[in-house]
Amino acid sequence: MDKSLTLHKTILATSIASLVSSAVFAQEQEGSLEHIEVTSQKRVQNLQDVPVAVTALSGNDLLDSISFDVFDLQSYVPAFAAFQSQSATNSGFSIRSIGTSTQNFGFEPSVGLYVDGVYRSRQNSIINDLADIQRIEILRGPQGTLFGKNTPAGAVSIFTKPPTFVNGDGYVSATVGNDNLLSVQGASSFVAIEDELAFRASGFTTHRDGWIDEANSGESMNDRKRSGVRLQALYQPRDDLSVRLIADYAEIDEVCCGALTFQGNQSALGIEGKFGTDAMLAMPPFDATIYDKDDFYNYTTALSFLPESTMEDQGVSAHVSYTINENWQLQSISAVRSFNSYDKVDADFSDAELLLTKNDADLNSFSQELRLHYTTSDFNGLLGVYYYSQNLNLDYDIATQDDFPFLFAGFAAEVLPLIDGLNAISLMTGGMIQAAAPAAPGNTHFTHNAYQEQDSYAVFAQSDWRFTPRWELTTGLRYTREDKSLTGIYDEQGPGIDGLSTAPGEIPNPVAAGAALQNIGAALMMGAMPSANDLATIAPFQQAGWGYYLLNTATVLPRPPLDESFSDSQVTGTVKLSWQPTAEQLLYSSLSTGYKSGGINTDRISALLDPVFKAEKSRSVEVGLKQDWNDANLRLNVAAHITEIEDFQSSTFTGTGFNLSNAGDFDSKGVEVELTWNPLVDTALTFNFTYNKATFDSFERGTCWSATPWHFGIDDPGRTSPDLPYCSRSGDRVGFEPETSFALLVNQYAQVFGMNTLFSIDYAYVGSLLMDHSNDPLKKNDAYNLVNLRWQLPVAWWDSEVIFWARNALNEEFVARNAFDAPFQQGKIMAYPGQPRSYGVTWTTRF
Repeated sequence: MDKSLTLHKTILATSIASLVSSAVFAQEQEGSLEHIEVTSQKRVQNLQDVPVAVTALSGNDLLDSISFDVFDLQSYVPAFAAFQSQSATNSGFSIRSIGTSTQNFGFEPSVGLYVDGVYRSRQNSIINDLADIQRIEILRGPQGTLFGKNTPAGAVSIFTKPPTFVNGDGYVSATVGNDNLLSVQGASSFVAIEDELAFRASGFTTHRDGWIDEANSGESMNDRKRSGVRLQALYQPRDDLSVRLIADYAEIDEVCCGALTFQGNQSALGIEGKFGTDAMLAMPPFDATIYDKDDFYNYTTALSFLPESTMEDQGVSAHVSYTINENWQLQSISAVRSFNSYDKVDADFSDAELLLTKNDADLNSFSQELRLHYTTSDFNGLLGVYYYSQNLNLDYDIATQDDFPFLFAGFAAEVLPLIDGLNAISLMTGGMIQAAAPAAPGNTHFTHNAYQEQDSYAVFAQSDWRFTPRWELTTGLRYTREDKSLTGIYDEQGPGIDGLSTAPGEIPNPVAAGAALQNIGAALMMGAMPSANDLATIAPFQQAGWGYYLLNTATVLPRPPLDESFSDSQVTGTVKLSWQPTAEQLLYSSLSTGYKSGGINTDRISALLDPVFKAEKSRSVEVGLKQDWNDANLRLNVAAHITEIEDFQSSTFTGTGFNLSNAGDFDSKGVEVELTWNPLVDTALTFNFTYNKATFDSFERGTCWSATPWHFGIDDPGRTSPDLPYCSRSGDRVGFEPETSFALLVNQYAQVFGMNTLFSIDYAYVGSLLMDHSNDPLKKNDAYNLVNLRWQLPVAWWDSEVIFWARNALNEEFVARNAFDAPFQQGKIMAYPGQPRSYGVTWTTRF
């Protein structure tokens, strides 16, 4: 029987059993629906009154579900995904299949990230423990009016707990678990002047061994080593004035991330007698450790060195709220932030000494938002201005290692006769004509520095007009202007290399050089001098590093300095009409637009390519229902949308670098369902479901298949011409996202040892997907199921609770959404495995 179907039946049976076997004793829980307040429209509202697809999670939800970071939230939020690759620096979010890897610093995120109303330009800046959180709101759909940097897919808003003037808001939580997990977090407020000045301090630290073994060092990868602190002050000298200051610092220093062999290339799958680089690397002089697909879930790899991944994120913000009178209020958010990241990666993902990359980035930003709110009984409006400034300094280095010359020799067998001929002529002339220089010497560094300045300005307004007791019209408009400038400096340094030439006459041409050698040989045989033209034609092969030109990758090719600028302005907004026929029901429809800025490619790309890319724009039509049946303790929220993305910004790994461009247009169509039901006083059930189909309408210059043609000799059907290096992806699925996913969450209270304990089971199903935008059939990821279990026991006499928990309790083997072609190893695919079962115990004390 199908494993997935069997598991579905098991989970369903368990859920039904938990519903019918609840104990018949009084509980502290009333079984009623929770009243959830959100600020998704920049004012406090009941979640069920907001005409927006939004999911809210409280700080207690995070603690109770043992959610360490944003990756743990995916089961609880429809159409939301968080992903990570290569290093902790390369992390990001997607909503409704719209998202972009943060691999290239020239990109802005499709999903905006805000912490206490302050925009974070790098989503990986919050890949950290979720400590002392008040709530998280995840908005789905374009956010083109109210949110700082304007995003086409949605927004993740994290709100930390502010200082309070009451006792009993402190807590300490400690977790121990497998892989030597130890995590501690805590927070407390301190009153300096009663009802006037209060402070709050919070912090966390987490250490855990990795769960991927590196065979050569005996160390582990995908560990966790992170910590942070947050200090706040709340000053309320009068009822009409509030000032909140926040200073925070967090750091990560981890061995991340382990990519394993998803498909090897030791021999082709469909062509007998065809062997790939794995067969070569297994032999001297490489003597590399080779893994195949069958080894993927052994969670073991062998590298030349362990990867490094460090980040530091820090900032200060000031939040001022001044109530002018009963109708008018002024709010200001000012922030200064700094983000630094460094990662070093074994870029061939093997223990052959081939390639390494280093990425060192410093980012500093300032933002200022000012909003004027107007409120009456039937009208809410706001007018705001926003300014954002950012400086980025990026140093990137890709370097060859000692074994790379031997790998190149295996690739370049067709030029060996040329080299032999040149060496023979050199011997014949006693060295007057130089011999061939080393083609691809190891320890050669291809570096570049990118310095970018950015300024963003916006003016926005929104109004909510209740023109009848049951009907409300929301209108919003935003004007945004973006100015960016980037300078890039590129260099190549190594043994015998002092800046490779970019002059066309000095670029090696094997065909022309072969003809020139024949002419030189003939001239020497007749005692004549070779022509200057023939000598100039072979000259590039006498300069170390000539082989790098033949690799046909912009990652290592020389290029002149870059000095580019980009300016753009956009008008976005929203119109929503909502109808509330009863106090328990809301129906709404909306038209919203959003965008993310275009920019300049910060990678080393060919000088023939345009480094400037256009803005990514979105337009979404959404209809929704929010329905409560309070008598039945049942809540149902449904949203259906059609979202069109224009000039989608895509970064796809091609095996020798990342191709950044406007990919074209695609449609995302889907339905999201969130259901909450408390059928009994001691039973709570939550179900969420997502169906989302995303396909490219037009994408003519997409990445071609690499692995499937090598293994089966089948060319990419999207290739329109054999001479073109790109393929049409029009009509193909958007990568990385499943069409169908759902989650079932059951909480069952039961009396054990005289205590009212809580049993929880979370089940998530993630449908099949393609692990990049190329739609290469060998990069298909099968559907998988995840189950989390928890048992929560109160320790009333210490105002504490203890939770025994297991994540991925059934130890499901799965790939974490993305895969890529191994550099210079055609036919080989690397992928990132999902974490196997983890378990532990958490103790939380409140004071």
